[in-house]
Amino acid sequence: MKQSYEGGQQSDFIYKTMMLRKLTYVYRNEGDQVAPTSIGKAETLLVRKLPIAAPKNVSVGDLVVLKNPEKKDNYLVRRLTAIEGYEMVSTNDKDETFILEKDQCWVEADNKSLKPKEARDSRSFGPVDMTDIVGRVIYRLRTCVDHGCVRNSHSSMLKDWPVLAVELDVEEMSKNHKA
Repeated sequence: MKQSYEGGQQSDFIYKTMMLRKLTYVYRNEGDQVAPTSIGKAETLLVRKLPIAAPKNVSVGDLVVLKNPEKKDNYLVRRLTAIEGYEMVSTNDKDETFILEKDQCWVEADNKSLKPKEARDSRSFGPVDMTDIVGRVIYRLRTCVDHGCVRNSHSSMLKDWPVLAVELDVEEMSKNHKA
């Protein structure tokens, strides 16, 4: 059976084939900071590598993997909620309004029941450099029967769909998953 590719699929397929490099990697996430998007203590994530973390490669609403600002050799999975130029207004009247500077972004845990210190996100450590973002989560596996695409921004999901079609291997992810 001959495979047919459309638009972005062609460029992703050619890039993957010619460069002999995958556009994704598997990452094991532990913790409940991204609940309810990712409920549970451990899951296996398929992450799309980003050549450059810039506003054109990630969008507000994307679930991203970034270097932990508190421990640079560790990584966090958080939702990108604002990028450079956004005005940040706190619900606390004591906090001053500020605008994110060039190459800065704001990330938050999806689990809104966590307090800022528990969530370990921009509410506790402040703005993050865009260069600290290393990938966008595009698929998650909790168990062999509980898995699926991650809800990201519409534009990112359109870009990621061809990559998923070529690189997603749920069976392989299941083998590497530790429940």
